Amino acid sequence: MRHYSDERGWKAIRSQVNWLFKAFDPPPRHLRSGAYFTTLPPSTPKLARRLGLPRRKVEFVFEFRDAGDLTAIPGGRGRFIFFSPLDYPVVSERQVYEGRT
Repeated sequence: MRHYSDERGWKAIRSQVNWLFKAFDPPPRHLRSGAYFTTLPPSTPKLARRLGLPRRKVEFVFEFRDAGDLTAIPGGRGRFIFFSPLDYPVVSERQVYEGRT
């Protein structure tokens, strides 16, 4: 599972031993507040566009092992976009990679 971010967000999240992805109010096209994640890798063509993010928001990535506790968003994009309605912690044992895409 992956979470994309800009440099500011990357620095804040990686500063913690256990990563904490904060739930937020997303743009109107999403249904609810939450922390959002994807299975799409950085090599995905037009990644930012597919995720509905500005390009600067996919400059950094956090990758972690999926625990099966995230919910797919409704619709076709639910094949690759998932969310947690609450802040989402990832303990160090589940962390795989963090850095530039």
